[in-house]
Amino acid sequence: MQAFLRSCLLVPSLGLSLSQAHAAVSITVEAGAYDRAGSAVSFQLPPEAREFTHLQAAGESPTPVQIEANGLATFVIASLSKGTTKSYQLIKGAKTDASASDSVRAERAGSVLKLSVDRRPALQYQAEKSELPRADLQPIFRRGGYLHPVYSPSGLAVTDDYPSNHKHHHGIWFPWTKTEFEGRAPDFWNMGEGKGTVEFVALDAFWSGPVHGGFRAKHRFVDLTASEPKTALFEDWTVKLYRISNAGKPVHVFDLVSSQQCATTTPLKLPKYHYGGLGVRGHWDWNGKENTAFLTSDGETDRVKGNETRGRWCHVGGKVSGKLTGLAILDSPDNFRAPQPMRLHPSEPFFCFAPSQLGDWEIAPGKPYVSRYRFAVFDGPADRDLIERLWNDYASPPKVTVVMKSP
Repeated sequence: MQAFLRSCLLVPSLGLSLSQAHAAVSITVEAGAYDRAGSAVSFQLPPEAREFTHLQAAGESPTPVQIEANGLATFVIASLSKGTTKSYQLIKGAKTDASASDSVRAERAGSVLKLSVDRRPALQYQAEKSELPRADLQPIFRRGGYLHPVYSPSGLAVTDDYPSNHKHHHGIWFPWTKTEFEGRAPDFWNMGEGKGTVEFVALDAFWSGPVHGGFRAKHRFVDLTASEPKTALFEDWTVKLYRISNAGKPVHVFDLVSSQQCATTTPLKLPKYHYGGLGVRGHWDWNGKENTAFLTSDGETDRVKGNETRGRWCHVGGKVSGKLTGLAILDSPDNFRAPQPMRLHPSEPFFCFAPSQLGDWEIAPGKPYVSRYRFAVFDGPADRDLIERLWNDYASPPKVTVVMKSP
């Protein structure tokens, strides 16, 4: 949130009442210290300026802008060199290919929400508990509230679900392992032990649009060690998938924001432990020491040496059907203990941002624990330059100044 607040500034014209409904609105975007290419840019608009559909710079074609009910506007800037600025006018009703239909779509099919970009599948959210895919799985392993499959732009799946060597792993998911709650020790990660679970509660909303699509959902962390199952945490997820172009190569970019709140007046204590938190399970083909390639933001490719180091991002990849693909997981600088410590599994395609590695902490009543991560999924080997550029967009977004003028 701090990064976003640094990115926008509202400047009303002198003598202008913001109640004027027909004020002209323009914005100036400052690249700052980094080159921008295919960069998602967000800024806040006042209520009087929320009916626009496009931005247009002098001599350029209109580009779609998507404005949410709360006034958060988002567009994708094609290119802007570091140290330079560009001005846009907000306009209505422009006819462009991108505005002819929703380029990013979210569509529900039973217990699954499917998100796509330009009709290419990008990811799925498993809402209610999924069906067990194999006979060797006991009902206790059934799980909902996670992302899988996640697809590369060429359509290759980069995640796995219910892998036989870790049946409780689910694509991209967010449980805690070693915990203390009301004097008990529930484990929301290792579901086979029957000490805890994370349940889907509700799909609050989902949307499609020319710039992004996504959803909001609710989960609960249930302690199964009590005499009766008891909820320890409530969790809200917001996932937003962007239509990114001009990034140098096809890439799927999406954000995951998790907000966890105590369900009772008792905190959830999290003792020091080597994993627990945001988890990512890579494709089954990446199993084995030689089949997964890791690259951390510090340039470490040795999964043993990279384990329990702190990183701004980590790329995990390998071959699927003989073709290289993978995903990068970016840690927001606003996150607790950022850059967060990482768990790189020694032989399986598993990655976790694990703040508990740095010592005991807790989620306290009245103090939501908010985590933000960005994912970049692309084909081919790890592309450090691309990931760094996306990281700069995420951690140090362009500055936007909004100017409203009398008509």
